[in-house]
Amino acid sequence: MFDPVAVIADLVRAPSVSTDSKFAEGMAAARARLVALFMQMGLDVEEVPTPLHPAIFATRTGPADWPHVVIYGHYDVQPADPLDLWHTPAFEPTIKDGRMFGRGTADNKGPMMVHITAAARLLEKYPDLPLRLSFLIEGEEEIGSPSFSAILDHLGDRIKGDFVLLSDTQSPGTDQIAITTALRGITCVEVELSGASSDVHSGLHGGALLNPIRALCDLCSSLHNPDGTVNIPGFYDSVVPPQDWERAEIAKLQQTPQQYAESLGVKGFTSVHGLNPFEVTRLMPTLEFNGIKGGYQGDGSKTIIPSKASVKISCRLVANQDPVVIEQLVIDAIRARAPELLQLSIRKDHYGPPYRVTPAGKEPADPAQNPHLSAAFSCRW
Repeated sequence: MFDPVAVIADLVRAPSVSTDSKFAEGMAAARARLVALFMQMGLDVEEVPTPLHPAIFATRTGPADWPHVVIYGHYDVQPADPLDLWHTPAFEPTIKDGRMFGRGTADNKGPMMVHITAAARLLEKYPDLPLRLSFLIEGEEEIGSPSFSAILDHLGDRIKGDFVLLSDTQSPGTDQIAITTALRGITCVEVELSGASSDVHSGLHGGALLNPIRALCDLCSSLHNPDGTVNIPGFYDSVVPPQDWERAEIAKLQQTPQQYAESLGVKGFTSVHGLNPFEVTRLMPTLEFNGIKGGYQGDGSKTIIPSKASVKISCRLVANQDPVVIEQLVIDAIRARAPELLQLSIRKDHYGPPYRVTPAGKEPADPAQNPHLSAAFSCRW
């Protein structure tokens, strides 16, 4: 049996940043480590090609009447920048107080290895266990999984199982486990406002030109109401109201809002529709500004009016919201509010639908209610 901590450390040392081509070797190294591990477990392994980063499909086959469990994970990670904010090297695993620190330890290399290790130990103890098992380990999750549909098409019926298990979510703490019944979807756009053909001197031209940064700030501020709700017509039209049972489950969290605030280093939280922060982050859609740029960014000052300014916007979506519909609502609102004196450019980015499954006996009734989910809810951990 392999040492899972050592394997996680090996994976962290492989800088598998999927969004940056400079990390191609790290992507390949992480993938190779996982392929070797699955082969060591006696699984059949296939690398599914994609235009960017191949996925890994490792299987344990058996008779059709055996249950089939599909386990999902991903081997790519987010960029580690800004590196100067790390207390330890991002891609050198460091253990402190019983915890391993490094990019990917929590998302998703560490949690993924929990599933792999559990399966390996189970099969080692029960080699004749009547269970079909499939691991689908993706390499493009952190860039929106652009190849995922093609991967599923390629695998066809081989990927169909009784249920899918994944750990790319979050538990409240080390002594409390959460079963995730819904995940927010996403849609992203990038907006640019441009004016003069180049940066111009603010002393010579200031006051006569509409500054793209000022205009962009006005545009961004128009997308929310003073109470924090999204100020886009139709944005909430398809949102399913929070259910009493959902709020009751969330209330079981052992963390208080004050502890939550302290863990993030903030003074407090905004409230949307009267919900507390734990409910807002689980049951409500959002519109957030993920990055903004324009003008001089170096040390000291450079008194110019920038020629352009841009912002990256993402919306997190909840059940029944269509990412394509929301994307268009956002674009329509931006076009209607953009100043005529500046040129507007909007670039669509990736999107993905929200996910929700309702346990049996809960509302709203879900035709896809899964008996395995109800069984998991009945467990006493």
